[in-house]
Amino acid sequence: MTTDTAPVAITRDGHRTALKWHRGRRTGTDPVFTGRRILEGMRAGASVEVDLVIHADNGMAVLHNLSLERETTGTGRVRDTSAATLRQLQLRDNAGRPIADRVLLLEDLAALIARDGAHPDALLQLDFKEDAAALTPEVIAGFAEALAPVARHFILSSGDAEAVRLLAAPVPGLRIGYDPCHKGAIDTLRATGDYAAFLASAVADSPDAELVYLAYELVLAAEEAGFDLVAAFHAHGRRIDAYTIRASDPASLGIVERLLALRVDQITTDDPEGLLAALG
Repeated sequence: MTTDTAPVAITRDGHRTALKWHRGRRTGTDPVFTGRRILEGMRAGASVEVDLVIHADNGMAVLHNLSLERETTGTGRVRDTSAATLRQLQLRDNAGRPIADRVLLLEDLAALIARDGAHPDALLQLDFKEDAAALTPEVIAGFAEALAPVARHFILSSGDAEAVRLLAAPVPGLRIGYDPCHKGAIDTLRATGDYAAFLASAVADSPDAELVYLAYELVLAAEEAGFDLVAAFHAHGRRIDAYTIRASDPASLGIVERLLALRVDQITTDDPEGLLAALG
């Protein structure tokens, strides 16, 4: 096994598996969604993930939750908060303490990438946390305007394939991903064990997706049932991201070893640096 110098990827038996910086974190102690860490990852050639939710001015904020209290110094719903107000809010660290970094909007994030550039291998995942019903023509137009100059560095994902289709359509060069593990899919699989039907549905729902995001528990449950989901998606031309490894403890390392043996293409983790060091 060989490892890259930065916490970017692991190469095992000739197969490279990227370590995705979940919510822009390089280490488990990092706060989420800070511009400095996102840019660091993009300059290093990492795969980096951030979340998007809609705000009151029909744009998007780089946040995970639909309410402000947990992640920021604000209160109330993101959907009811203006862009100007959001930009004044501070992010919180893992203990809930305010930090100097402020909330980013999508256009702020795009401007950072346009200003500082990115490594050719870097990929910034935008994980849209709402669904197609929340999208208006104004939201779609604002998304396209913000991303157009830097779209080649981004991949858009969601648990709602229609939302991805609507947002990506007016943005040439934007790559597409899909997470089929929502809307009761995992509960259905637990009841039926029909992994072939799950695969067929995912491929049909998002025919243009190049990356499919799967809960690692699902990938391993399928393996135990004798169905190699990773190989099956590979046969359809999709790469696989397995999410989310929260820590670098012995239990997590055992899980990662199984995922590497299955040749997943990417592992989402809150601690890329710790995980790489432990595996190295």
